Amino acid sequence: MDGAFFLLVITIAVVVVFDFTNGFHDAADMIATCIAARAMKPGMAILLVTSFTFLGPFVGGLAVADTVGQFVRIGGRPSIFAESIVLAAILAAVCYNLLTWKFGLPTSSSNSLVGGLVGSGLYAMGSGRVNWGFDALLHGELTGVVKIIIGLFISPLAGFIGGFLLMGLFMRLFRRLSYKSRKLFVFSQYLTTAWLGFTHGTNDAQKGMAIIGMLLLSAGHYRVYTIPDWAILLCATSITLGTLFGGWSIIKTMGFGLYRIRTMHSVADQIGSALVISAATAIGAPCSTTQVVTSTLLGDGAREKPRHVHWTTALSIVKGWLFNLPISALIGALFMMIFTHLWITP
Repeated sequence: MDGAFFLLVITIAVVVVFDFTNGFHDAADMIATCIAARAMKPGMAILLVTSFTFLGPFVGGLAVADTVGQFVRIGGRPSIFAESIVLAAILAAVCYNLLTWKFGLPTSSSNSLVGGLVGSGLYAMGSGRVNWGFDALLHGELTGVVKIIIGLFISPLAGFIGGFLLMGLFMRLFRRLSYKSRKLFVFSQYLTTAWLGFTHGTNDAQKGMAIIGMLLLSAGHYRVYTIPDWAILLCATSITLGTLFGGWSIIKTMGFGLYRIRTMHSVADQIGSALVISAATAIGAPCSTTQVVTSTLLGDGAREKPRHVHWTTALSIVKGWLFNLPISALIGALFMMIFTHLWITP
Protein backbone atom coordinates (compact mmCIF):
# COMPACT_ATOMS: atom_id res chain seq x y z
CA MET A 1 0.00 0.00 0.00
CA ASP A 2 1.30 3.45 -0.93
CA GLY A 3 2.47 5.44 2.11
CA ALA A 4 0.46 8.54 1.20
CA PHE A 5 -2.72 6.50 0.73
CA PHE A 6 -2.17 4.69 4.04
CA LEU A 7 -1.74 8.03 5.82
CA LEU A 8 -4.89 9.32 4.10
CA VAL A 9 -6.91 6.38 5.44
CA ILE A 10 -5.47 6.81 8.94
CA THR A 11 -6.24 10.54 8.95
CA ILE A 12 -9.84 10.02 7.81
CA ALA A 13 -10.21 7.45 10.60
CA VAL A 14 -9.01 10.07 13.10
CA VAL A 15 -11.52 12.55 11.61
CA VAL A 16 -14.23 10.02 12.48
CA VAL A 17 -12.90 9.89 16.06
CA PHE A 18 -12.90 13.69 16.18
CA ASP A 19 -16.53 13.86 15.03
CA PHE A 20 -17.42 11.22 17.62
CA THR A 21 -15.82 13.23 20.45
CA ASN A 22 -17.48 16.37 19.08
CA GLY A 23 -20.91 14.74 19.28
CA PHE A 24 -19.98 13.22 22.64
CA HIS A 25 -19.30 16.67 24.09
CA ASP A 26 -22.18 18.50 22.44
CA ALA A 27 -24.85 15.94 23.32
CA ALA A 28 -24.28 16.68 26.99
CA ASP A 29 -24.69 20.41 26.41
CA MET A 30 -27.85 20.04 24.32
CA ILE A 31 -29.80 17.76 26.63
CA ALA A 32 -28.47 18.80 30.05
CA THR A 33 -31.05 21.55 30.59
CA CYS A 34 -34.14 19.53 29.69
CA ILE A 35 -32.93 16.67 31.90
CA ALA A 36 -32.17 19.03 34.80
CA ALA A 37 -35.60 20.64 34.36
CA ARG A 38 -37.16 17.14 34.39
CA ALA A 39 -38.98 17.92 31.17
CA MET A 40 -38.07 14.56 29.67
CA LYS A 41 -36.17 11.41 30.49
CA PRO A 42 -32.54 11.09 29.34
CA GLY A 43 -33.34 8.32 26.87
CA MET A 44 -35.98 10.37 25.07
CA ALA A 45 -33.75 13.46 25.03
CA ILE A 46 -30.87 11.54 23.49
CA LEU A 47 -33.17 9.91 20.92
CA LEU A 48 -34.50 13.30 19.79
CA VAL A 49 -31.08 14.94 19.61
CA THR A 50 -29.41 12.07 17.76
CA SER A 51 -32.21 11.72 15.21
CA PHE A 52 -32.19 15.38 14.25
CA THR A 53 -28.41 15.71 14.47
CA PHE A 54 -28.21 13.02 11.78
CA LEU A 55 -30.64 14.91 9.53
CA GLY A 56 -28.83 18.24 9.85
CA PRO A 57 -25.76 17.57 7.67
CA PHE A 58 -27.87 16.55 4.68
CA VAL A 59 -29.86 19.78 4.47
CA GLY A 60 -27.53 22.33 6.07
CA GLY A 61 -25.49 23.06 2.95
CA LEU A 62 -21.69 23.26 2.85
CA ALA A 63 -20.99 26.93 3.58
CA VAL A 64 -19.34 26.19 6.94
CA ALA A 65 -17.26 23.39 5.39
CA ASP A 66 -16.07 25.75 2.66
CA THR A 67 -14.93 28.27 5.28
CA VAL A 68 -13.07 25.76 7.45
CA GLY A 69 -11.62 23.75 4.58
CA GLN A 70 -9.89 26.62 2.83
CA PHE A 71 -8.31 28.82 5.50
CA VAL A 72 -5.08 26.75 5.55
CA ARG A 73 -3.77 26.30 2.01
CA ILE A 74 -2.29 22.82 1.71
CA GLY A 75 -3.03 22.36 -1.99
CA GLY A 76 0.01 21.87 -4.22
CA ARG A 77 2.09 20.36 -1.42
CA PRO A 78 3.35 16.74 -1.36
CA SER A 79 0.57 14.41 -0.23
CA ILE A 80 2.31 13.02 2.86
CA PHE A 81 3.32 16.53 3.95
CA ALA A 82 -0.22 17.94 3.57
CA GLU A 83 -1.85 14.92 5.18
CA SER A 84 0.53 15.17 8.13
CA ILE A 85 -0.56 18.78 8.72
CA VAL A 86 -4.20 17.71 8.86
CA LEU A 87 -3.48 14.64 11.00
CA ALA A 88 -1.55 16.77 13.52
CA ALA A 89 -4.47 19.22 13.73
CA ILE A 90 -7.09 16.51 14.22
CA LEU A 91 -5.03 14.72 16.87
CA ALA A 92 -4.64 18.02 18.73
CA ALA A 93 -8.41 18.54 18.71
CA VAL A 94 -9.13 14.99 19.87
CA CYS A 95 -6.56 15.25 22.68
CA TYR A 96 -8.08 18.49 23.97
CA ASN A 97 -11.61 17.07 23.73
CA LEU A 98 -10.64 14.00 25.76
CA LEU A 99 -8.75 16.09 28.32
CA THR A 100 -11.72 18.36 29.02
CA TRP A 101 -14.09 15.38 29.07
CA LYS A 102 -11.89 13.83 31.76
CA PHE A 103 -12.53 16.87 33.97
CA GLY A 104 -16.21 17.16 33.02
CA LEU A 105 -15.80 20.57 31.38
CA PRO A 106 -17.75 21.62 28.29
CA THR A 107 -15.32 22.67 25.56
CA SER A 108 -15.34 23.84 21.96
CA SER A 109 -14.38 21.18 19.43
CA SER A 110 -14.42 23.93 16.82
CA ASN A 111 -11.80 25.97 18.68
CA SER A 112 -9.73 22.83 19.14
CA LEU A 113 -9.83 22.06 15.42
CA VAL A 114 -9.05 25.61 14.32
CA GLY A 115 -6.24 25.88 16.87
CA GLY A 116 -4.79 22.56 15.75
CA LEU A 117 -4.86 23.59 12.08
CA VAL A 118 -3.25 26.95 12.77
CA GLY A 119 -0.55 25.38 14.95
CA SER A 120 0.37 22.56 12.57
CA GLY A 121 0.09 24.83 9.52
CA LEU A 122 2.30 27.55 11.00
CA TYR A 123 4.94 25.05 12.08
CA ALA A 124 5.00 23.29 8.72
CA MET A 125 4.58 26.15 6.24
CA GLY A 126 4.80 29.47 8.06
CA SER A 127 2.20 32.22 8.11
CA GLY A 128 2.12 32.71 4.34
CA ARG A 129 0.01 29.60 3.72
CA VAL A 130 -2.66 30.59 6.25
CA ASN A 131 -5.56 32.63 4.86
CA TRP A 132 -5.78 35.18 7.66
CA GLY A 133 -8.46 37.25 5.90
CA PHE A 134 -7.16 40.69 6.93
CA ASP A 135 -6.85 42.03 3.37
CA ALA A 136 -10.34 40.85 2.50
CA LEU A 137 -11.70 42.49 5.66
CA LEU A 138 -10.42 45.87 4.45
CA HIS A 139 -12.64 45.41 1.39
CA GLY A 140 -15.67 44.47 3.47
CA GLU A 141 -15.41 40.69 2.95
CA LEU A 142 -15.27 38.10 5.70
CA THR A 143 -13.04 35.13 4.95
CA GLY A 144 -10.29 32.94 6.36
CA VAL A 145 -9.22 33.05 9.99
CA VAL A 146 -10.98 36.39 10.59
CA LYS A 147 -14.34 34.88 9.63
CA ILE A 148 -13.73 31.82 11.77
CA ILE A 149 -12.65 33.82 14.82
CA ILE A 150 -15.64 36.14 14.50
CA GLY A 151 -17.97 33.15 14.28
CA LEU A 152 -16.39 31.39 17.25
CA PHE A 153 -16.15 34.41 19.56
CA ILE A 154 -19.18 36.48 18.58
CA SER A 155 -21.61 33.55 18.78
CA PRO A 156 -21.20 33.04 22.57
CA LEU A 157 -21.79 36.76 23.11
CA ALA A 158 -24.88 36.58 20.90
CA GLY A 159 -26.01 33.55 22.89
CA PHE A 160 -25.64 35.35 26.23
CA ILE A 161 -27.54 38.40 24.99
CA GLY A 162 -30.21 36.23 23.37
CA GLY A 163 -30.66 34.17 26.53
CA PHE A 164 -30.89 37.32 28.65
CA LEU A 165 -33.55 38.85 26.39
CA LEU A 166 -35.56 35.65 25.93
CA MET A 167 -35.62 34.99 29.66
CA GLY A 168 -36.85 38.53 30.25
CA LEU A 169 -39.63 37.98 27.72
CA PHE A 170 -40.59 34.63 29.24
CA MET A 171 -40.64 36.07 32.74
CA ARG A 172 -43.03 38.75 31.57
CA LEU A 173 -45.32 36.41 29.63
CA PHE A 174 -45.21 33.15 31.58
CA ARG A 175 -44.44 33.99 35.19
CA ARG A 176 -47.90 32.92 36.33
CA LEU A 177 -48.79 29.81 34.44
CA SER A 178 -51.72 27.49 35.08
CA TYR A 179 -51.03 23.78 35.44
CA LYS A 180 -52.22 23.09 31.87
CA SER A 181 -50.08 25.92 30.52
CA ARG A 182 -47.05 24.49 32.30
CA LYS A 183 -47.72 21.11 30.69
CA LEU A 184 -47.70 22.79 27.27
CA PHE A 185 -44.44 24.48 28.18
CA VAL A 186 -42.93 21.11 29.04
CA PHE A 187 -44.21 19.67 25.75
CA SER A 188 -42.49 22.47 23.85
CA GLN A 189 -39.20 21.02 25.09
CA TYR A 190 -39.60 18.18 22.60
CA LEU A 191 -39.74 20.69 19.75
CA THR A 192 -36.88 22.86 20.98
CA THR A 193 -34.64 19.86 21.73
CA ALA A 194 -35.21 18.51 18.22
CA TRP A 195 -34.52 21.93 16.70
CA LEU A 196 -31.28 22.33 18.64
CA GLY A 197 -30.14 18.86 17.58
CA PHE A 198 -30.87 19.72 13.95
CA THR A 199 -28.89 22.97 14.05
CA HIS A 200 -26.03 21.13 15.75
CA GLY A 201 -25.89 18.73 12.81
CA THR A 202 -25.98 21.51 10.23
CA ASN A 203 -22.96 23.35 11.68
CA ASP A 204 -20.74 20.92 13.58
CA ALA A 205 -20.73 17.99 11.16
CA GLN A 206 -19.46 20.26 8.40
CA LYS A 207 -16.10 20.68 10.15
CA GLY A 208 -15.26 17.01 9.70
CA MET A 209 -16.45 17.21 6.09
CA ALA A 210 -14.12 20.17 5.55
CA ILE A 211 -11.12 18.19 6.77
CA ILE A 212 -11.93 15.27 4.47
CA GLY A 213 -12.27 17.71 1.58
CA MET A 214 -8.81 19.12 2.38
CA LEU A 215 -7.35 15.62 2.51
CA LEU A 216 -8.83 14.53 -0.82
CA LEU A 217 -7.58 17.70 -2.50
CA SER A 218 -4.06 17.28 -1.12
CA ALA A 219 -4.00 13.61 -2.16
CA GLY A 220 -4.90 14.55 -5.74
CA HIS A 221 -8.29 12.80 -5.79
CA TYR A 222 -9.91 16.08 -6.85
CA ARG A 223 -8.51 19.08 -8.70
CA VAL A 224 -10.65 21.52 -6.75
CA TYR A 225 -11.89 21.50 -3.16
CA THR A 226 -14.78 19.01 -3.14
CA ILE A 227 -16.80 17.22 -0.46
CA PRO A 228 -18.22 13.92 -1.77
CA ASP A 229 -21.52 12.45 -0.62
CA TRP A 230 -19.83 9.60 1.24
CA ALA A 231 -17.96 12.14 3.39
CA ILE A 232 -21.26 13.78 4.37
CA LEU A 233 -22.72 10.40 5.34
CA LEU A 234 -19.58 9.40 7.24
CA CYS A 235 -19.45 12.61 9.27
CA ALA A 236 -23.20 12.59 9.92
CA THR A 237 -22.97 9.03 11.22
CA SER A 238 -19.90 9.56 13.42
CA ILE A 239 -21.15 12.76 15.07
CA THR A 240 -24.55 11.12 15.63
CA LEU A 241 -22.95 8.10 17.30
CA GLY A 242 -20.95 10.44 19.52
CA THR A 243 -24.17 12.23 20.42
CA LEU A 244 -25.75 8.88 21.30
CA PHE A 245 -23.03 8.21 23.87
CA GLY A 246 -23.04 11.74 25.34
CA GLY A 247 -20.72 12.63 28.21
CA TRP A 248 -22.66 12.35 31.47
CA SER A 249 -20.00 14.12 33.53
CA ILE A 250 -20.52 17.19 31.33
CA ILE A 251 -24.30 16.89 31.79
CA LYS A 252 -23.70 17.13 35.54
CA THR A 253 -21.71 20.35 35.10
CA MET A 254 -24.14 21.95 32.65
CA GLY A 255 -27.42 20.79 34.16
CA PHE A 256 -26.66 21.08 37.85
CA GLY A 257 -23.42 23.04 38.24
CA LEU A 258 -24.47 26.53 37.13
CA TYR A 259 -27.83 27.11 38.87
CA ARG A 260 -31.17 25.40 39.49
CA ILE A 261 -32.65 24.98 36.03
CA ARG A 262 -36.40 25.00 35.43
CA THR A 263 -38.36 24.37 32.24
CA MET A 264 -38.51 28.07 31.40
CA HIS A 265 -34.69 28.29 31.50
CA SER A 266 -34.34 25.21 29.34
CA VAL A 267 -36.76 26.40 26.64
CA ALA A 268 -35.17 29.86 26.52
CA ASP A 269 -31.71 28.29 26.33
CA GLN A 270 -32.59 25.93 23.49
CA ILE A 271 -34.47 28.52 21.42
CA GLY A 272 -31.71 31.11 21.84
CA SER A 273 -28.98 28.60 21.04
CA ALA A 274 -30.75 27.24 17.97
CA LEU A 275 -31.29 30.76 16.60
CA VAL A 276 -27.61 31.70 16.99
CA ILE A 277 -26.33 28.45 15.45
CA SER A 278 -28.80 28.73 12.54
CA ALA A 279 -27.62 32.28 11.83
CA ALA A 280 -23.97 31.23 11.91
CA THR A 281 -24.61 28.32 9.55
CA ALA A 282 -26.49 30.58 7.14
CA ILE A 283 -23.46 32.85 6.69
CA GLY A 284 -20.96 29.97 6.62
CA ALA A 285 -19.39 30.79 9.99
CA PRO A 286 -18.37 27.88 12.22
CA CYS A 287 -19.56 28.18 15.79
CA SER A 288 -19.31 26.06 18.90
CA THR A 289 -22.54 24.43 20.04
CA THR A 290 -20.98 24.05 23.49
CA GLN A 291 -20.11 27.72 23.81
CA VAL A 292 -23.44 28.93 22.44
CA VAL A 293 -25.55 26.68 24.68
CA THR A 294 -23.51 27.48 27.80
CA SER A 295 -23.45 31.24 27.23
CA THR A 296 -27.18 31.31 26.47
CA LEU A 297 -27.86 29.41 29.68
CA LEU A 298 -25.75 31.91 31.61
CA GLY A 299 -27.73 34.73 30.00
CA ASP A 300 -30.95 33.11 31.22
CA GLY A 301 -29.65 32.88 34.77
CA ALA A 302 -28.18 36.38 34.76
CA ARG A 303 -31.55 37.83 33.76
CA GLU A 304 -33.61 36.06 36.40
CA LYS A 305 -31.46 35.70 39.52
CA PRO A 306 -27.78 36.47 38.91
CA ARG A 307 -26.86 35.82 42.54
CA HIS A 308 -28.04 32.21 42.19
CA VAL A 309 -25.65 31.51 39.32
CA HIS A 310 -22.49 29.65 40.36
CA TRP A 311 -20.15 32.13 38.71
CA THR A 312 -17.04 30.27 39.86
CA THR A 313 -18.12 27.26 37.79
CA ALA A 314 -18.97 29.57 34.89
CA LEU A 315 -15.54 31.18 35.18
CA SER A 316 -13.78 27.82 35.03
CA ILE A 317 -15.71 27.03 31.83
CA VAL A 318 -14.78 30.37 30.26
CA LYS A 319 -11.12 29.87 31.20
CA GLY A 320 -11.24 26.55 29.37
CA TRP A 321 -12.55 28.35 26.28
CA LEU A 322 -9.82 31.00 26.41
CA PHE A 323 -7.06 28.42 26.68
CA ASN A 324 -8.69 26.13 24.14
CA LEU A 325 -7.38 27.64 20.91
CA PRO A 326 -3.77 28.41 21.97
CA ILE A 327 -3.30 25.05 23.71
CA SER A 328 -4.70 23.20 20.69
CA ALA A 329 -2.36 25.20 18.45
CA LEU A 330 0.62 24.20 20.57
CA ILE A 331 -0.42 20.54 20.54
CA GLY A 332 -0.91 20.69 16.76
CA ALA A 333 2.55 22.20 16.30
CA LEU A 334 4.02 19.54 18.61
CA PHE A 335 2.46 16.70 16.63
CA MET A 336 3.67 18.26 13.38
CA MET A 337 7.19 18.53 14.79
CA ILE A 338 7.08 14.82 15.67
CA PHE A 339 5.81 13.88 12.20
CA THR A 340 8.51 15.99 10.57
CA HIS A 341 11.20 14.07 12.40
CA LEU A 342 9.56 10.68 11.84
CA TRP A 343 8.67 10.52 8.17
CA ILE A 344 8.82 13.85 6.36
CA THR A 345 12.00 14.55 4.41
CA PRO A 346 13.07 18.21 4.68
